[in-house]
Amino acid sequence: MSTTNSTVESTTIDAGAGITLRARIFKPNDNNTHNSGNNNKMGIVLIHPYSIMGGCQGLLRGIASGLADKGYLAVTFDMRGVGRSTGRASITGFPEVKDVVAVCKWVCENLGIGRILLVGSSAGAPIAGSAVDQVEQIVGYVSIGYPFGFTASILFGRHHGAILKSPKPKLFIMGTRDGFTSVKQLQAKLSSATGPVETHLIEGKIPDDLEECQVSVMLLPKNLSRLDVSPFVAAKRLFNITGSSTILAYSRIGRPLNDYLSPSFACNTHREKKQKICLNKTK
Repeated sequence: MSTTNSTVESTTIDAGAGITLRARIFKPNDNNTHNSGNNNKMGIVLIHPYSIMGGCQGLLRGIASGLADKGYLAVTFDMRGVGRSTGRASITGFPEVKDVVAVCKWVCENLGIGRILLVGSSAGAPIAGSAVDQVEQIVGYVSIGYPFGFTASILFGRHHGAILKSPKPKLFIMGTRDGFTSVKQLQAKLSSATGPVETHLIEGKIPDDLEECQVSVMLLPKNLSRLDVSPFVAAKRLFNITGSSTILAYSRIGRPLNDYLSPSFACNTHREKKQKICLNKTK
Protein backbone atom coordinates (compact mmCIF):
# COMPACT_ATOMS: atom_id res chain seq x y z
CA MET A 1 0.00 0.00 0.00
CA SER A 2 1.32 3.45 -0.80
CA THR A 3 0.50 7.12 -0.45
CA THR A 4 2.04 10.17 -2.05
CA ASN A 5 4.95 10.35 0.36
CA SER A 6 5.17 6.89 1.93
CA THR A 7 4.55 3.18 1.59
CA VAL A 8 3.29 0.57 4.05
CA GLU A 9 4.64 -2.97 4.26
CA SER A 10 3.54 -5.88 6.47
CA THR A 11 5.95 -8.33 8.06
CA THR A 12 6.25 -10.94 10.81
CA ILE A 13 8.77 -10.58 13.63
CA ASP A 14 10.05 -13.43 15.79
CA ALA A 15 9.81 -12.47 19.48
CA GLY A 16 11.24 -15.75 20.75
CA ALA A 17 9.62 -18.55 22.77
CA GLY A 18 7.44 -19.38 19.78
CA ILE A 19 5.84 -15.91 19.64
CA THR A 20 5.48 -14.19 16.25
CA LEU A 21 4.29 -10.63 15.92
CA ARG A 22 2.54 -9.01 12.97
CA ALA A 23 3.98 -5.60 12.18
CA ARG A 24 3.59 -2.78 9.69
CA ILE A 25 6.43 -0.64 8.44
CA PHE A 26 5.55 2.87 7.30
CA LYS A 27 8.38 3.94 5.01
CA PRO A 28 8.92 7.44 3.64
CA ASN A 29 9.74 7.59 -0.03
CA ASP A 30 13.44 7.87 -0.82
CA ASN A 31 13.11 11.48 -1.91
CA ASN A 32 11.13 12.36 1.23
CA THR A 33 13.27 10.91 4.02
CA HIS A 34 15.07 13.07 6.59
CA ASN A 35 17.48 10.32 7.56
CA SER A 36 21.03 10.09 6.30
CA GLY A 37 23.88 7.77 7.22
CA ASN A 38 23.30 4.24 8.48
CA ASN A 39 24.53 4.96 12.00
CA ASN A 40 22.29 8.00 12.39
CA LYS A 41 19.02 6.82 10.86
CA MET A 42 16.09 7.19 13.20
CA GLY A 43 13.03 4.99 13.43
CA ILE A 44 9.93 5.52 15.54
CA VAL A 45 8.37 2.44 17.15
CA LEU A 46 4.81 2.87 18.44
CA ILE A 47 3.23 0.70 21.17
CA HIS A 48 -0.55 0.32 21.11
CA PRO A 49 -2.99 0.56 24.08
CA TYR A 50 -4.06 -2.24 26.42
CA SER A 51 -4.48 -5.53 24.54
CA ILE A 52 -7.09 -6.84 27.00
CA MET A 53 -9.32 -3.85 26.25
CA GLY A 54 -9.04 -4.10 22.47
CA GLY A 55 -5.79 -2.26 21.86
CA CYS A 56 -4.13 -3.02 18.52
CA GLN A 57 -1.68 -1.51 16.05
CA GLY A 58 -4.52 -0.19 13.92
CA LEU A 59 -5.18 2.48 16.55
CA LEU A 60 -1.78 4.00 15.74
CA ARG A 61 -2.13 3.95 11.97
CA GLY A 62 -2.83 7.67 11.74
CA ILE A 63 0.23 8.63 13.77
CA ALA A 64 2.50 6.25 11.84
CA SER A 65 1.19 7.44 8.47
CA GLY A 66 1.68 11.07 9.44
CA LEU A 67 5.26 10.45 10.49
CA ALA A 68 6.10 8.53 7.31
CA ASP A 69 4.53 11.22 5.15
CA LYS A 70 6.82 13.71 6.86
CA GLY A 71 9.91 11.62 6.16
CA TYR A 72 10.31 9.40 9.22
CA LEU A 73 10.22 5.60 9.27
CA ALA A 74 7.58 4.36 11.71
CA VAL A 75 6.76 0.84 12.89
CA THR A 76 3.59 -0.47 14.55
CA PHE A 77 2.88 -4.02 15.64
CA ASP A 78 0.31 -6.16 17.41
CA MET A 79 1.60 -7.40 20.74
CA ARG A 80 1.20 -11.08 21.62
CA GLY A 81 -2.36 -12.38 21.51
CA VAL A 82 -3.62 -9.48 19.40
CA GLY A 83 -4.75 -9.76 15.79
CA ARG A 84 -2.58 -12.20 13.89
CA SER A 85 0.20 -12.20 16.49
CA THR A 86 0.54 -15.49 18.32
CA GLY A 87 0.63 -16.11 22.06
CA ARG A 88 -1.64 -14.80 24.78
CA ALA A 89 -2.09 -11.24 26.03
CA SER A 90 -1.21 -10.69 29.69
CA ILE A 91 -2.94 -8.59 32.33
CA THR A 92 0.12 -6.75 33.66
CA GLY A 93 2.01 -6.25 30.39
CA PHE A 94 5.34 -7.73 31.47
CA PRO A 95 5.50 -10.44 28.79
CA GLU A 96 4.69 -7.72 26.24
CA VAL A 97 7.86 -5.87 27.24
CA LYS A 98 9.73 -8.71 25.54
CA ASP A 99 7.69 -8.01 22.39
CA VAL A 100 8.78 -4.36 22.42
CA VAL A 101 12.42 -5.29 22.89
CA ALA A 102 12.25 -7.87 20.09
CA VAL A 103 10.66 -5.42 17.65
CA CYS A 104 13.15 -2.64 18.42
CA LYS A 105 16.10 -4.97 17.92
CA TRP A 106 14.58 -6.30 14.70
CA VAL A 107 14.10 -2.76 13.40
CA CYS A 108 17.76 -1.95 14.05
CA GLU A 109 19.04 -5.17 12.52
CA ASN A 110 16.79 -5.29 9.46
CA LEU A 111 15.94 -1.70 8.58
CA GLY A 112 19.35 -0.09 9.08
CA ILE A 113 18.16 2.02 12.01
CA GLY A 114 20.69 3.36 14.50
CA ARG A 115 18.37 5.31 16.80
CA ILE A 116 14.84 4.64 18.00
CA LEU A 117 12.24 6.94 19.48
CA LEU A 118 9.83 4.76 21.48
CA VAL A 119 6.22 5.99 21.72
CA GLY A 120 3.65 4.32 23.98
CA SER A 121 -0.08 5.05 24.04
CA SER A 122 -2.19 4.50 27.19
CA ALA A 123 -1.28 1.07 28.66
CA GLY A 124 1.33 0.83 25.91
CA ALA A 125 3.20 3.64 27.68
CA PRO A 126 4.21 1.67 30.81
CA ILE A 127 5.03 -1.36 28.67
CA ALA A 128 7.25 0.78 26.44
CA GLY A 129 8.76 2.48 29.48
CA SER A 130 9.92 -0.86 30.87
CA ALA A 131 11.75 -1.56 27.59
CA VAL A 132 13.56 1.78 27.22
CA ASP A 133 16.80 0.78 28.93
CA GLN A 134 16.82 -2.74 27.51
CA VAL A 135 17.73 -1.56 24.00
CA GLU A 136 20.79 0.63 23.58
CA GLN A 137 19.50 2.19 20.37
CA ILE A 138 16.43 3.65 22.10
CA VAL A 139 17.42 7.28 22.59
CA GLY A 140 14.11 8.87 23.59
CA TYR A 141 10.67 8.04 24.97
CA VAL A 142 7.24 9.61 24.49
CA SER A 143 4.20 8.67 26.55
CA ILE A 144 0.67 9.48 25.39
CA GLY A 145 -1.66 9.17 28.39
CA TYR A 146 0.48 7.16 30.83
CA PRO A 147 -1.90 5.50 33.35
CA PHE A 148 -0.31 6.66 36.62
CA GLY A 149 -3.62 6.81 38.52
CA PHE A 150 -4.35 4.68 41.58
CA THR A 151 -6.66 2.16 39.93
CA ALA A 152 -4.44 1.70 36.86
CA SER A 153 -1.42 1.34 39.13
CA ILE A 154 -2.86 -1.90 40.48
CA LEU A 155 -2.09 -3.38 37.06
CA PHE A 156 0.84 -1.28 35.87
CA GLY A 157 2.44 0.10 39.03
CA ARG A 158 5.44 -2.21 38.79
CA HIS A 159 6.32 -0.62 35.43
CA HIS A 160 6.66 2.89 36.85
CA GLY A 161 10.15 2.56 38.26
CA ALA A 162 11.77 1.60 34.96
CA ILE A 163 10.92 4.78 33.09
CA LEU A 164 11.18 7.10 36.11
CA LYS A 165 14.73 5.88 36.79
CA SER A 166 15.83 5.89 33.15
CA PRO A 167 18.42 8.57 32.29
CA LYS A 168 17.11 8.79 28.74
CA PRO A 169 15.07 11.80 27.55
CA LYS A 170 11.33 11.37 28.10
CA LEU A 171 8.20 13.32 27.36
CA PHE A 172 4.79 12.74 28.95
CA ILE A 173 1.70 13.93 27.07
CA MET A 174 -1.64 13.83 28.84
CA GLY A 175 -5.12 15.29 28.60
CA THR A 176 -6.23 17.50 31.47
CA ARG A 177 -9.34 15.34 31.86
CA ASP A 178 -7.67 11.97 31.43
CA GLY A 179 -9.82 9.11 32.70
CA PHE A 180 -7.00 7.33 34.55
CA THR A 181 -4.53 9.97 35.71
CA SER A 182 -5.05 13.46 37.09
CA VAL A 183 -2.62 16.29 36.40
CA LYS A 184 -1.71 16.26 40.10
CA GLN A 185 -0.92 12.54 39.99
CA LEU A 186 1.24 13.00 36.90
CA GLN A 187 3.20 15.83 38.47
CA ALA A 188 3.70 13.89 41.70
CA LYS A 189 5.08 10.88 39.85
CA LEU A 190 7.42 12.86 37.64
CA SER A 191 8.83 14.85 40.56
CA SER A 192 11.11 11.89 41.28
CA ALA A 193 12.05 11.17 37.65
CA THR A 194 15.70 10.87 36.65
CA GLY A 195 17.18 12.46 33.54
CA PRO A 196 15.61 14.99 31.15
CA VAL A 197 11.83 14.95 31.50
CA GLU A 198 9.10 17.16 30.05
CA THR A 199 5.32 17.22 30.30
CA HIS A 200 2.81 18.51 27.80
CA LEU A 201 -0.85 18.90 28.72
CA ILE A 202 -3.70 18.92 26.23
CA GLU A 203 -7.01 20.44 27.22
CA GLY A 204 -9.66 17.74 27.63
CA LYS A 205 -9.10 14.15 26.61
CA ILE A 206 -6.84 12.66 23.97
CA PRO A 207 -9.09 10.85 21.43
CA ASP A 208 -9.44 7.11 22.00
CA ASP A 209 -9.92 6.46 18.28
CA LEU A 210 -6.40 7.42 17.26
CA GLU A 211 -6.80 5.49 14.03
CA GLU A 212 -8.87 8.40 12.75
CA CYS A 213 -6.27 10.97 13.71
CA GLN A 214 -3.41 12.17 11.54
CA VAL A 215 -0.53 13.31 13.71
CA SER A 216 1.93 15.44 11.80
CA VAL A 217 4.15 17.03 14.42
CA MET A 218 6.56 15.24 16.69
CA LEU A 219 7.35 16.58 20.11
CA LEU A 220 10.33 18.70 20.97
CA PRO A 221 10.96 19.22 24.70
CA LYS A 222 12.87 22.45 25.14
CA ASN A 223 15.42 20.95 27.53
CA LEU A 224 16.22 18.13 25.09
CA SER A 225 16.80 20.15 21.94
CA ARG A 226 20.50 20.63 22.61
CA LEU A 227 21.29 16.91 22.83
CA ASP A 228 23.10 15.78 19.69
CA VAL A 229 21.73 12.23 20.00
CA SER A 230 18.19 13.31 20.81
CA PRO A 231 15.61 12.25 18.22
CA PHE A 232 13.61 15.32 19.12
CA VAL A 233 16.14 17.53 17.33
CA ALA A 234 14.95 16.06 14.04
CA ALA A 235 11.44 17.31 14.77
CA LYS A 236 12.61 20.86 14.07
CA ARG A 237 12.91 20.00 10.41
CA LEU A 238 9.29 18.93 10.13
CA PHE A 239 7.94 22.47 10.03
CA ASN A 240 11.12 24.50 10.08
CA ILE A 241 10.77 25.06 13.81
CA THR A 242 13.28 27.46 15.30
CA GLY A 243 14.07 27.93 18.96
CA SER A 244 12.88 25.58 21.70
CA SER A 245 9.35 24.35 21.37
CA THR A 246 6.84 21.83 22.56
CA ILE A 247 4.29 21.05 19.89
CA LEU A 248 1.51 18.57 19.44
CA ALA A 249 -0.91 18.89 16.56
CA TYR A 250 -3.52 16.55 15.23
CA SER A 251 -6.83 16.60 13.43
CA ARG A 252 -9.31 14.23 11.91
CA ILE A 253 -8.33 12.81 8.55
CA GLY A 254 -9.92 14.77 5.78
CA ARG A 255 -8.76 18.27 6.65
CA PRO A 256 -5.23 19.44 5.82
CA LEU A 257 -3.16 19.73 8.98
CA ASN A 258 -1.23 22.67 7.62
CA ASP A 259 -4.42 24.69 8.04
CA TYR A 260 -3.84 24.45 11.78
CA LEU A 261 -0.10 24.87 12.01
CA SER A 262 0.09 28.59 12.45
CA PRO A 263 2.24 29.99 15.29
CA SER A 264 -0.66 32.31 16.11
CA PHE A 265 -2.54 29.44 17.72
CA ALA A 266 -2.38 29.46 21.52
CA CYS A 267 -1.47 26.50 23.69
CA ASN A 268 -4.34 24.36 24.92
CA THR A 269 -6.80 25.67 22.37
CA HIS A 270 -9.76 23.34 22.74
CA ARG A 271 -11.91 22.81 19.69
CA GLU A 272 -14.81 20.54 18.92
CA LYS A 273 -14.15 16.81 18.55
CA LYS A 274 -13.51 16.92 14.83
CA GLN A 275 -10.74 19.53 15.04
CA LYS A 276 -8.12 19.77 17.81
CA ILE A 277 -4.75 21.36 18.12
CA CYS A 278 -2.43 22.25 20.91
CA LEU A 279 0.61 24.33 20.09
CA ASN A 280 2.99 25.97 22.53
CA LYS A 281 6.04 27.73 21.15
CA THR A 282 8.73 29.14 23.43
CA LYS A 283 10.88 31.68 21.75
